[in-house]
Amino acid sequence: MTTEVRGRDEAVRSGGERRVVANVVRGSVGNLIEWYDWYAYTAFSVYFAAAFFPQGDLTAQLLNTAGVFAIGFLMRPLGGWMLGRYADRFGRRAALTLSVTLMACGSLVIALTPGYQTIGLAAPVLLVLARLVQGISVGGEYSTSATYLSEVATAGKRGFYSSFQYVTLVAGQLTALGVQIVLLEVLSGAAMAQWGWRIPFVIGAVGALVVMWLRRSMDETDSYRKASTGAESRGTVRALLQHPRECLLVVGLTLGGTVAFYTYTTYLQKFMVNTAGIDKGTVAWINFIALLVFLCLQPLAGALSDRIGRRWLLLGFGVCGTVLTVPIMTLLGSTKNPVTAFALMLAGLVIVTGYTSINAIVKAELFPTNIRALGVGLPYALTVAIFGGTSEYVALWLKQADLEPVFFWYVSGCVLISLLVYLRMRETSKDSRMEG
Repeated sequence: MTTEVRGRDEAVRSGGERRVVANVVRGSVGNLIEWYDWYAYTAFSVYFAAAFFPQGDLTAQLLNTAGVFAIGFLMRPLGGWMLGRYADRFGRRAALTLSVTLMACGSLVIALTPGYQTIGLAAPVLLVLARLVQGISVGGEYSTSATYLSEVATAGKRGFYSSFQYVTLVAGQLTALGVQIVLLEVLSGAAMAQWGWRIPFVIGAVGALVVMWLRRSMDETDSYRKASTGAESRGTVRALLQHPRECLLVVGLTLGGTVAFYTYTTYLQKFMVNTAGIDKGTVAWINFIALLVFLCLQPLAGALSDRIGRRWLLLGFGVCGTVLTVPIMTLLGSTKNPVTAFALMLAGLVIVTGYTSINAIVKAELFPTNIRALGVGLPYALTVAIFGGTSEYVALWLKQADLEPVFFWYVSGCVLISLLVYLRMRETSKDSRMEG
């Protein structure tokens, strides 16, 4: 009888684990498409910059596209508030479906907008509007996805499962780079500049529509269903203001990580082309392979955090990011050797893994269920909008002013601020609030 009961319990646990995996996969595929759409802009900006803005030198045109990239980030706090509140009041699944719908609309507008020579100033205006919509979408996607993955995960494996947010985030960027590499192989440079850059945005719009249907079949999390707090207090700013320390912790946790992440994963492609002088095609391959390794590191680091705690990984990122950022960027800017450039980029990404693999679960573990999506999303999105979204713009502006090395110190300084926060924060991995 004991053996029968044990076998039944094991079957229940096995079925429960399969359900967790199925939900993580469905949520992660949607996350991948969302971030593919977001990063397609950065991956192809070197090709469509001239289409949306008046003729000028490459740095000036890239500065314009970087400015639009930063403007999209300004909408992320609004998205974090709107969709975070929506997720806390009406469920994680509903908010995730809405966010991917908005992303599809933004990608479709970019794909179909004529160039500056055809419709004049209307071209950059429509580009800005599309990025504003995508900014709302991705602002809500981060908080809701982080909340969903942390709540649906098995206790004791939350670091591992929640790390798939950045697995699919990076996979989205890799997919954008993969599409870029394929298009570079089959299209001429002239074709890419004229119409080829529109293809990835069409792919993104179609993919987002498929995910919109897929997310409707996701399970709602048990934590959300079991939350005891009344619906009237869910997702409100008043409820969020009852957790001021946690909100400030999210800002401090995010500051250095977001600047370092966007430096090594988005700006570095332009840095290697525009500063180091490496061929665009070679840079695309360097980015692709380095980011593939970076992707594989996320679940390993997430699983490690389940064993040793989140704080140790954050401290490792803080110390190494503060000390090694300036040397890495200085050497990378002066080399034309693809192997050396790859090694330096990968070194930066290994350091950033200490933040990316666990930042979502750390923030989710700070808040109770009734305010979790908004608590994760709003302070995070504000920080990313101010610091992460402007990283590329600051870097290009300093380069244009012939002060490029100042940016390296800026990144290092931002990481140092976060390190001071990590030194004072408590361990979150054993917090019972994740149980609802």
